[in-house]
Amino acid sequence: MTEQATGAPHPQPRPRSGGHQSAPEHVTGAQSLIRSLEEVGVDTVFGIPGGTILPAYDPLMDSTKVRHILVRHEQGAGHAATGYAQATGKVGVCMATSGPGATNLVTPIADAQMDSVPLVAITGQVVSSAIGTDAFQEADIVGITMPITKHSFLVTKGEDIPRVVAEAFHIASTGRPGPVLVDIPKDILQKQTTFSWPPVLDLPGYRPVTKPHAKQIREAAKLITAAKRPVLYVGGGVLKAQATAELKVLAELTGAPVTTTLMALGAFPDSHPLHLGMPGMHGSVAAVTALQKADLIVALGARFDDRVTGKLDSFAPFAKIVHADIDPAEIGKNRAADVPIVGDAREVIADLVQAVQKEHAEGHRGDYGAWWKDLDSWRSTY
Repeated sequence: MTEQATGAPHPQPRPRSGGHQSAPEHVTGAQSLIRSLEEVGVDTVFGIPGGTILPAYDPLMDSTKVRHILVRHEQGAGHAATGYAQATGKVGVCMATSGPGATNLVTPIADAQMDSVPLVAITGQVVSSAIGTDAFQEADIVGITMPITKHSFLVTKGEDIPRVVAEAFHIASTGRPGPVLVDIPKDILQKQTTFSWPPVLDLPGYRPVTKPHAKQIREAAKLITAAKRPVLYVGGGVLKAQATAELKVLAELTGAPVTTTLMALGAFPDSHPLHLGMPGMHGSVAAVTALQKADLIVALGARFDDRVTGKLDSFAPFAKIVHADIDPAEIGKNRAADVPIVGDAREVIADLVQAVQKEHAEGHRGDYGAWWKDLDSWRSTY
């Protein structure tokens, strides 16, 4: 995680939508799949060959850009792809055959969903004419993974492969990152089709909000400067947004204590005097007590997980809540927010810094002297 913890930007494959398309080439569906992966910037695929995905392995072997890493179990492929995504900031890619190969990916897909990791899982499927007949090694992997993916695709036409791959990578890597499944029947991989790039993306209902609402940012800044016992409750969204540098600026500007969840470890230096450690059942006494006694909690890319809150109705009973998250479904899910902010953590924190500076310029500055006396005593005692 060291690379990500520095806040250094990572190259993200970004499929272009529209633009000047190359002339269609006649290829097999399998060649179209590998060409599409090359175009979105994939350099590593973790997987195991098997009957229905086998056609993809010939063009994969021929590729000079994509490296295949053979694992011993499909679950290992999914977890390796997740680790790759966490370490590089790119989308992790795993590949498996139909039936048991695909179902072995369920655990890592669920893991990627819980940890907001960008992952594309590509699975082979039985031939189109056999779908729904309980054919050899058939499993409805699109249906099985529906609750644990951002989206799942079943490719029914070879010419759709470039668009589906581009959409899968776009969905996985934008907004709240997460896993996307692409299921391709064997006959679609084998048949001749056409390949052209870039495809036109067709995602009318997918519009992640990244820019926070200015009024909500102003409200949050007012609460921060008016509070006596604020805490910055930092979650994994800050690492996902590569907002570690902005977080340090905000913490030092406000002088508020910082707690980082398990998913956010490394987002703020452990050695920093403002850092109280990890909150929750496995956390430090200072961090847990700070949240319980706080009059304001500023949650940045965190989800009020039960490991942090314990019994929800007795968690932080005196605190007003500012909750910023890129996923609107998280806000108010476990704890009602006094100031809800939907947006990318990097943009939210950068805007908060400006709003707090404006409050300071107008003479509104938080006095946390008594608060720090308490915090330091808990820190030194425990």
